[in-house]
Amino acid sequence: MHVRNYADIERKKNTMIAIQTKYLGATNTKPSRIKAFTCNGHSCIISYDYALSDAKLHFKAVKAMVSKCKLDWDISKMNYGGVKGGYVFTFPSSVVS
Repeated sequence: MHVRNYADIERKKNTMIAIQTKYLGATNTKPSRIKAFTCNGHSCIISYDYALSDAKLHFKAVKAMVSKCKLDWDISKMNYGGVKGGYVFTFPSSVVS
């Protein structure tokens, strides 16, 4: 199996990056939050915005992470799917052949 990444997400490594999000419940000192993170250490936590739908809220965390980490990633057309406690967002330009 060969994976080609046309978006060249990690330009130096030429690998596909998935962005995972998860719900963080309220604690005694912090309100509910959403965390977006990648396997290579990028992460960001945002406050839970009750005005947004679930998927839009998790995508808001993805956008915040990309902005915070100053990543040059085109996230305008991402695929996503639900996982336990959150979502996984992927780039549509990678092909497995």
